[in-house]
Amino acid sequence: MRTLDIAHQRLHNQGLSSQDLKKPGEVVKWLGAVQAQDYYGAKWALGQRTKSLTDGDVEKAFSDGQILRTHVMRPTWHFVTPADIRWLLRLTAPRVNVACSHYYRKLELDESVFRRSNKALARALQGGKHLTRETLRTVIQRAGIASDDLLRSTYLILRAELDGLICSGPRIGKQFTYGLLDERVPQGKALGNDEALAELTRRYFTSHGPATASDFIWWSGLTATDVKKGLEIVKRDLVKEVVDSKTFWLSSSTTTMKRASRDVFLLPGFDEYLIAYADRSAVIDPKYSKRPTRENFVFNSIIVWDGRLVGTWNRKIEKTSVTITLSPLAPFSKTQTLAIAEAARRYGEFLGMPTVVR
Repeated sequence: MRTLDIAHQRLHNQGLSSQDLKKPGEVVKWLGAVQAQDYYGAKWALGQRTKSLTDGDVEKAFSDGQILRTHVMRPTWHFVTPADIRWLLRLTAPRVNVACSHYYRKLELDESVFRRSNKALARALQGGKHLTRETLRTVIQRAGIASDDLLRSTYLILRAELDGLICSGPRIGKQFTYGLLDERVPQGKALGNDEALAELTRRYFTSHGPATASDFIWWSGLTATDVKKGLEIVKRDLVKEVVDSKTFWLSSSTTTMKRASRDVFLLPGFDEYLIAYADRSAVIDPKYSKRPTRENFVFNSIIVWDGRLVGTWNRKIEKTSVTITLSPLAPFSKTQTLAIAEAARRYGEFLGMPTVVR
């Protein structure tokens, strides 16, 4: 029986060790959605899955609307493609609203308030305008809707995203803007609920597999019933592998990894390689799983060697260079040190400046 190499198969399927993709939109489409509340880290997540993208390339794709950033799934910001944003929202927004319902009640936000807020936002943004969050907060206040509480205005804007009214616009300096979705993205082919469920299920297990149903539930925010249905619809396109009594799914067309890759990856916080799974034991050694800081492995930028987490890193951008500080879980070997230096150099190329490694 073939032994399933979960970590290296994921590196390959996610485009980290294969790097067959060329454009930011191609990476986002392949993965289905890319977590992006850390915008700068998310840009590097896209860049690292290609051979030659730069930070400027990803920024331009974002400004031009080739990739969009909106709340979809869990709930948090994700990069999505214009072709996918509407059917993804129709599929996952109801679940995100359920996840947000506690705050809706706490902040006294109901459907009547959301309708008034959406109307004011639509009026302010129509005609191709792109406005910052702070400006939209003022728009909401002028409409007679209390938004002095920053959290309240945040959830009003989030709801407008979930309703498919607004999405990301180009940045103004370092500030993010919003525009009307219907003006940023032409209407495309609509997918029915089952079609959308099948598409997301197929894409997740193709790009993120091997993964379990529980992993997909975590990543998508969908219910167990939805995920079971999605797997049933697309199971002819997938293969099933059982490892340690756990059922993993991956695409039947996936190229099986025959040799382990020794590549080092400096992954940003919230990278899909770690965040996309409920069970992260394929990447994090069990001896580190009980550390008080274990959750920081998700939040922090991580160093991956041979498919496994071996440390964390952070960056500090200076005027003419970027300093990368390494925090190993165990002392690095000479081979690892050289490989990490090469990975850091590539990160510097992505940013367009030399790197200093500490």
